[in-house]
Amino acid sequence: MTVGVVDIGTNTMRLLVTGESGEIGRWVEVTGLGRGVDRNGTLGETEMARTLECLARFGDLMDRHETGRRAAIATSAARDAGNREEFLERAERALGVRPEVISGEREGALAYAGATAELDPGNGWVVSDIGGGSTEFVTADTTVSIDIGSVRLTDRILGSRPAPSEQMGAAFAHVTELFSGVEVSGRLVGVAGTWTSIAAIDLGLDRYDRERVHHHRMTRDDVQGVARSLAGLSVEETAAIPSLDPGRAPVILAGAVVAAAVMEAVGEDVVLVSEHDTLDGLAMELMAVP
Repeated sequence: MTVGVVDIGTNTMRLLVTGESGEIGRWVEVTGLGRGVDRNGTLGETEMARTLECLARFGDLMDRHETGRRAAIATSAARDAGNREEFLERAERALGVRPEVISGEREGALAYAGATAELDPGNGWVVSDIGGGSTEFVTADTTVSIDIGSVRLTDRILGSRPAPSEQMGAAFAHVTELFSGVEVSGRLVGVAGTWTSIAAIDLGLDRYDRERVHHHRMTRDDVQGVARSLAGLSVEETAAIPSLDPGRAPVILAGAVVAAAVMEAVGEDVVLVSEHDTLDGLAMELMAVP
């Protein structure tokens, strides 16, 4: 049995094709679907068109790999958009399956399942999934989803590059306030594009390398250092970082600010970055269906 699973995020589209013998391939493309949703309440036509072109390529890839089962999930941007039904209908035609708009709680549960599958369950993990529109804090028993992420924070506060110190202070204070009610503790695991991109920058890679990023450990000082470094760069200079997908350049600074605030909220000085996340959790779920 070969399965294909798609994650339609606020900023990034991702596809995983896997089977009983292991992973066949992963594809990632930044389309910025949710840019402006926090302000306008709808998905923009330009962003939708770019995303649908990507999803059509994903549909072709799943056809090529003869996926016996396929599933797609849509997260924060689709949850909040007034025109989501139009987008979902068009996405279904592109993918061959209708995306399921999932809650932050279900998103967190899938991320936790994927991230901790190969970790010692006795370590009391807290999985942090920073998306474009929301951030999840997930333990074995609970999920807290907060409507802030790299795209939302960029739209709200961090629109300037380089970012002035007062803007950085305001951004961190804003996210810290939003996270003030989070009451989870445990060893921290960071998943999804913000955490993995920060890890690649911290490692100083000359190109993105999943194997080196997977299970890279960063301290709180490391994360804050990446944020300070990014704050001094223009979007064009950020896009030139060799390990970073240029499509993430407009929002990765905000993602780093959110990451630093996550570590403060959880009270952890070290984060373990994982390449296994929501997609892996969804694939595991699909493979388990009789």
